[in-house]
Amino acid sequence: MFCKECQTITNHIFDVTFFWLYLPTSDGFAKVNKVADEQGYTKVCMSDYCIRLAIPRERVTPFLTALMVALNGQELANTNMVTTEVDKLLPDDLGRVLTADIFIHRYQSLWVSDALEAERYETWFQPIYKTSGGMGDELFAYEGLFRMRDEKNVQIPPGHVFHVAGKSDLLYTLDLAARHCAVEAAARAGLNFAKIFINFNPSSVYDPAYCLRTTVAAVTEKGLEPKNIVFELTETHAARDKAHLKSILDFYRMAGFGIALDDIGSGWSSLNMLHEMRPDYVKIDMDLIRDIDQDTFKQVIVKHLLHIARDNGILTVAEGIETEAEASVLRQMGVDYMQGYFFGKPAFMG
Repeated sequence: MFCKECQTITNHIFDVTFFWLYLPTSDGFAKVNKVADEQGYTKVCMSDYCIRLAIPRERVTPFLTALMVALNGQELANTNMVTTEVDKLLPDDLGRVLTADIFIHRYQSLWVSDALEAERYETWFQPIYKTSGGMGDELFAYEGLFRMRDEKNVQIPPGHVFHVAGKSDLLYTLDLAARHCAVEAAARAGLNFAKIFINFNPSSVYDPAYCLRTTVAAVTEKGLEPKNIVFELTETHAARDKAHLKSILDFYRMAGFGIALDDIGSGWSSLNMLHEMRPDYVKIDMDLIRDIDQDTFKQVIVKHLLHIARDNGILTVAEGIETEAEASVLRQMGVDYMQGYFFGKPAFMG
């Protein structure tokens, strides 16, 4: 099975691009036809619902802007679009068909594609310490954190990168690159002695047997031991198919990896996720950790979370710790591991 989207960024724009649009309604078709007439584009009406436009590269942006104005959100989401370099459609072109809204988002986020193709990204590592009851906490693991840079070598906020990738239907590609980058960076930095937490978004994996196989192969190839790799689920609130999510976790577990559930306590469904996914580790949301030494309400919540995890054999990680006072309270509560700026900021470990 070959997953083109997971491996490459297709170049949809040519010197002269033929845009093929299939509209869901005659009203939508009339709107696009009007845009073509007003902008003076060369057009061919292929049917009552399909139109082909020839647009020079320098006029693509104005065309897509006009399309966004002419069609409403539902029309954009239901309009199919593909581009070709010639005025004919070939069978392989059908594999590149996108909805108009996804196409426009992808075009507007070409900087993500460019950064991926130019490999302007890297992994930074933040330490995680095992709680020992005093200041002698010992290093236990590192979390790999994805970082991307623009063409001027300026770091782009990771949240923004993944948000844009999601809107542009590039999440598969980005998440795969992030996982592979973390594996390679850990091996290069010689972190074989510690566990490595690697984030992954379950929404980016639609076929565990294929989409995750390359990550497993990369771990083996780089000489890392699966038992030292912990895959950390992020954005679990967006995972609507619990059976699919379980199949992903089953795949990782069968390969010998650990599983961590991120941001426990941050959403309405997190305790249900804890029960259904049975992770090896849970990471307590940093909003619960912030100023916990001064907030008895937070202390009660975290104590109960720790109790639930302990009774079910799940190890706990408190993240986002910034002060000694926060760390001290969490030690007394019996949290297993701690992470945050107080212990060490994320850093590149060339």
